[in-house]
Amino acid sequence: MQRDRNQIIQAENSLLASYAVRQDETGVREYPEAEHPYRIPLQRDRDRVVHSSAFKRLQYKTQVFVYSVGENYRNRLTHTLEVAGISRTMATALGLNSLLAETIALAHDLGHTPFGHAGQDMLSDLMKDFGGFEHNKQSLRIVTFLETRYPSFPGLNLCGETIKGMMKHGGEYLGSHLGQERKEEGPSLEAQCADVADEIAYTSHDIDDGLEMGYLKLEELSDLHLWSDSFLKVKEEYPDLGGKVLVRSVIRELTNGMVSNMIRTIESRIHQWKISSRADLNFHFQEGKRIATYEPEYWEKVRELKSFLYRTLYRHPSVVVTSDRGRDIIESLFYHFRKQPDSIPETYRQRFETEGLERCVCDFVAGMTDRYAEEMAQSIGFKSKEA
Repeated sequence: MQRDRNQIIQAENSLLASYAVRQDETGVREYPEAEHPYRIPLQRDRDRVVHSSAFKRLQYKTQVFVYSVGENYRNRLTHTLEVAGISRTMATALGLNSLLAETIALAHDLGHTPFGHAGQDMLSDLMKDFGGFEHNKQSLRIVTFLETRYPSFPGLNLCGETIKGMMKHGGEYLGSHLGQERKEEGPSLEAQCADVADEIAYTSHDIDDGLEMGYLKLEELSDLHLWSDSFLKVKEEYPDLGGKVLVRSVIRELTNGMVSNMIRTIESRIHQWKISSRADLNFHFQEGKRIATYEPEYWEKVRELKSFLYRTLYRHPSVVVTSDRGRDIIESLFYHFRKQPDSIPETYRQRFETEGLERCVCDFVAGMTDRYAEEMAQSIGFKSKEA
């Protein structure tokens, strides 16, 4: 028997905790649309994100290692899929709206530049006198304005709760009533799960890629509490295990440990703080109490691991070289198109008068993949500063 959207919503809501975002309370869309007969709003949001051009381009954007070093390393798309999986796991375990958590996770990096954080930092510097640049706000700009897939509205016209979930704490979202709501209400617990899932995903998979690349050493990792704890658990169960299967089993145990500790801590605080509604969540958020975090002792171990990765992997000389090259390419492209605006696509040129030359150039450059940025740089005679 086919179920209509109201039956599906009712079934989904029956699984949700009292403090979750209900399927029929996902917030209105900026541009009114007729409801689909058997697809609920967040299903449509998730699919709109996945079908977007910006989402597809993530496969050719850097996570840590640029696409040219090999095909077995994470890119921005595979990272996003891992974040979505962890978000969905956490939300389901906590009785939250897993569709919302997953959709926020799938959309969270849509605005990322070529060449990872190096590209973002350079665009931020270049745009400091023209309204600034931050990849999270660029993600919102994409889903609310830049994507052109529908005849009746710009962007993806996502639900209000999805949009608010993409907004980071502390950000200023001028002119946005949803931004004001986000500031007053605080983030949904689904949004908080997506946020911490991002950190868990990159902490785990960057170790995997760093080891595969040879930039991290097992003997160095063995000095870290979180790694050694996970290693011992795997060895207790599989004493004869070795090689890559051992390493990947330890990374899987590490990921599971972080997710499980986060879930336990959230659940403990829900009971400790007597949270029974979203209003309760918002009250504690405004009081400066963070619910989505680790147990204090465990957090110290996570900090130790993250500090190690920053020193050893993210600041590895070879990573720094490719990052610096990425920064140089972004800078060269920005100034080139700023001087020769007629050479960028017409869809961007049409907005010069309303949004300004620099913002349109920024949109164009930020949307490039690593490969396309490299090709464009070569076409304008780019020479690395290292040359």
